Amino acid sequence: MESSVLSLRIDGELLDRLRDHAAKRGMSVQDYVVRTLIRDDFDERFKTAVDETEKFYGAA
Repeated sequence: MESSVLSLRIDGELLDRLRDHAAKRGMSVQDYVVRTLIRDDFDERFKTAVDETEKFYGAA
């Protein structure tokens, strides 16, 4: 399996929230994010979030 690097720029408040969620599970932020991305329902949840964002901004 090939691997790649993903770099993100995120808001400090969001990073703090991710740190809190990861710490509750005894994980690093990186491990927590990867675990979240590989969840079975991620695609469905992501699509729902995109749809809601588009509705909010009037793009859909």
